[in-house]
Amino acid sequence: MTGRRRTRNTVLPRSLVRPARAGALSAGALTACAALVAGCGVVPGVAEGPGDDTITVMTWAPENTGATNKPGMPAFAEAYGRWVNSQGGIDGHPLRVLTCDERDDAVTAARCARRAVAENAVAVVGSYSQHGDAFLPTLEAAGIPYIGGYGLTLDEFTSPLSYPVNGGQPALLAGLGRTLADACGPVALVRPDTITGDQLPPLLDSGLAAGGHTTAGDLRAAEAATSYDDTAERALEHAAAGTGEERGCVVPALGDRTGTFMDSFRRARARHPEVRTATVLGSVDQTVLDASGGASGPYEGAYVTGWYPEAGDARWDRMKEVIRAEAFGDNRIDPADAGVQTTWIAYRVLHQAVESLGDGEVTADTLTTALDGGLKVTTGGLTPTLRWEFQDTLASVGLPRLVNANVTLHVVEKGRLTAATDGPTDVTSTLKDAAL
Repeated sequence: MTGRRRTRNTVLPRSLVRPARAGALSAGALTACAALVAGCGVVPGVAEGPGDDTITVMTWAPENTGATNKPGMPAFAEAYGRWVNSQGGIDGHPLRVLTCDERDDAVTAARCARRAVAENAVAVVGSYSQHGDAFLPTLEAAGIPYIGGYGLTLDEFTSPLSYPVNGGQPALLAGLGRTLADACGPVALVRPDTITGDQLPPLLDSGLAAGGHTTAGDLRAAEAATSYDDTAERALEHAAAGTGEERGCVVPALGDRTGTFMDSFRRARARHPEVRTATVLGSVDQTVLDASGGASGPYEGAYVTGWYPEAGDARWDRMKEVIRAEAFGDNRIDPADAGVQTTWIAYRVLHQAVESLGDGEVTADTLTTALDGGLKVTTGGLTPTLRWEFQDTLASVGLPRLVNANVTLHVVEKGRLTAATDGPTDVTSTLKDAAL
């Protein structure tokens, strides 16, 4: 993937991105949407369309691609829909959940967004895509809120119709950098050679700089490579180049391809001085640790930053109840996966936003008005209380929608992800100094 990231206007008046939606599309839009739905098909079980009180939403994520895949997110969204309907819906409204395979492709991501418009979705909820510049303009033009995206791109923290529930990659990398500043010699960042990957170095460097550390070495790697032997050698050479007492650190941030990199890294590290590894949740989780050898694997001793409490924390119990009730045996849904966890939190935001409307009509506009009107959303302690304002604390660095900058620090001990601190750390002040 090549090209430059499009700069988004972070102070665009809401009146320009929230056109009135009376539940009808223009004739041209209807024609385009009809063709789109015919090409993509209709989700089984909803072909006849919703009733008057039904709330339609969409969740998308890439599946079966050569890069990062998140099939658990749409699978959990469908399970949540079944569960909430078994409970009588959201405040009496049946929930219709549509899903779309985003395919890690900008064109397909835009098609998913157009389908959301065609199906009169009131929100896109808990989704994953690195192509924000492809789908957000479509959602903005239709006035559809994007609730609880994964936080993969900076676009999600600039769009006035985006309502992120975590600090995304900005918070994870800033928090990791601050930790490594005290623990590492030279730091080598291995990241995708993509537009999204271009956003990662200044975020990690903001944390390093906050701790008085020099910037990380920026090593680009092919996003869908089958081997990273050369990149692993370069990372090890950079991390071992220091003269101080602290070991160097290698930070792979390649999503699903992090495991492939670590295979190459494991083979190459015997030829170099000892270094430490560190990464972010999403590139590594407990499943990856188990598959890579546990305590004898390459991640032992690694620092890992995440957004939420450990997967075994009791605050996840209700989410696990939904999975047991509606998706028992569905191996796409891992309750320890950050994507599944984000989707759960995003649907809790939707739930509370709908309930806040009382007897009022549930539309994209009324949901957006509620979310913009000071609604405070609680998540059972999984995040701080969430409340979105047009220009929030981090607007000065181009992240006006980032309202939760908390990160949790984990360390891999005896092959298990273990909390390294008593609670979350707020990296707002670190991000304020990021050179984005």
